[in-house]
Amino acid sequence: MSATILGFSTFVYLAAFILSLAAARSEGRNLLNRAVWWAALAGLVLQSIGMGLRWWESHQMGVGHAPLANFYESLVFFAWAVILLSLGAARSKASPVMPFVLALAVGLMGYASFAPQVESGIKPLIPALKSNWLAIHVMTCFLGYAAFVLATVVGVLGLRLREKGRDSAGLDDLFTRYLSFGFILFTIGIMTGSVWAFQAWGRYWGWDPKETWALITWLIYAAVIHERQRSGGLARRAVVLALIGLASVLFTYIGVNYLPGLHSYL
Repeated sequence: MSATILGFSTFVYLAAFILSLAAARSEGRNLLNRAVWWAALAGLVLQSIGMGLRWWESHQMGVGHAPLANFYESLVFFAWAVILLSLGAARSKASPVMPFVLALAVGLMGYASFAPQVESGIKPLIPALKSNWLAIHVMTCFLGYAAFVLATVVGVLGLRLREKGRDSAGLDDLFTRYLSFGFILFTIGIMTGSVWAFQAWGRYWGWDPKETWALITWLIYAAVIHERQRSGGLARRAVVLALIGLASVLFTYIGVNYLPGLHSYL
């Protein structure tokens, strides 16, 4: 049942994405942008129900745990987090980033559903994952990832507007807010991960590939925030650093799975 609802939410996001493309080309953007926002919200509600049902289904199977434990569940939560943060900032009116956000959500959900290497079944947790820190650590890290993705997209769009001589103050503000929010949450994610690592493996930090690249990502976005403060606005150097940070986020999430370590999803 949960898989059906999650699959349906993907198609709702796809419809919202198509609508967002129409809104971007339409003169009557206000009405269409609101329609995009509400369509994306409908997808988010459906996805939330699907995630809740998956949690309930895991309890029915006797292996109850938050749906955050494997690659499939992380992809679903990543999509959910990106949509949630984008809608929260837009406040009932779709922002210019919505086509990109919705495309990402559709891509993540589609990959989770159809990629042969992604196992979607509910399975018992390995001993190291049987911890109350699981939900806290994974949620804060992925909300941080989502905020960094949105900050980067907003930064690129804002820089393009400014180079065209148009007002980018709203996107500059969003860039700063997403950066700050993501950095705080990702910092909490690293800290809670260290505590969890001590409980599971007897050490706070072991330079596992995931840990190392998480630190690299953290340092890059610290540099982005520093450059944003130093330049006093949406500067090209800050956006370029954010793009480098986005590449690091993707490698931290997916790339390290192909390296030997304790955090591999594959």
